[in-house]
Amino acid sequence: MLTPVTLSNPLPRRASLHEQTYQTLRTSILSGELAPDERLVETQLAQQLAVSRTPIREALRQLQREGLVTMDTSGGLRVISISVADAVHLYDCRIALEQAAVSEACLNASDLTLEELQQSIAQAERAVQRAASTLNTFEMLNLDYQFHRQIAESTGNPWLTDLLDQVFDKMMLLRVQTTRHNPKVLEICSEHRQICAAIASRDPDTAIAAIQAHLGASKIRVVKALAALQPVPETDV
Repeated sequence: MLTPVTLSNPLPRRASLHEQTYQTLRTSILSGELAPDERLVETQLAQQLAVSRTPIREALRQLQREGLVTMDTSGGLRVISISVADAVHLYDCRIALEQAAVSEACLNASDLTLEELQQSIAQAERAVQRAASTLNTFEMLNLDYQFHRQIAESTGNPWLTDLLDQVFDKMMLLRVQTTRHNPKVLEICSEHRQICAAIASRDPDTAIAAIQAHLGASKIRVVKALAALQPVPETDV
């Protein structure tokens, strides 16, 4: 029996219906509202979003191209689920890209960018200080993404930013997959402050060391949390 999907209100009739449908489904996947490995049924989604199956089909194809939706062995579509091996590969790619980003940011980041980075950190710290019951995981993941993307944008290299965006999407899904069970993997504010301080000091070596330490620690936390969610293989008695 399929688990019903509870999406937001029907789409407002504005802009491109395909684009609205795509953005709604994409946000639902990255926020965890559509859970990893959840089956995506065109008729159900069309009914929930009050649209025909055509924009649903087009949106799902686009999400397949982006790697957020995959086809299972029966030919149905599902939200991707990140494996431990996938997580390791994603972190390795991200570490390589973000080392280049922080190094360039030390040379190119403006005073305004540094101020925005400080604001992002302060906003995340305020969110962490709330009671655990009100901590919004998706909000924290967005703040984390915002901090790292601001660094990438400050390099002035659009290709680097575009490559990181592709990695960030998969990372968002990975983090939602793990933080649902272990919110402590989001404890990253102090590490962000160290990275920001290194960029403000215009010290590429220190910035690279800080981003390596930050993402290396995050990799260990997230991979450990993900591994704990994997089913234990049965053994012959």
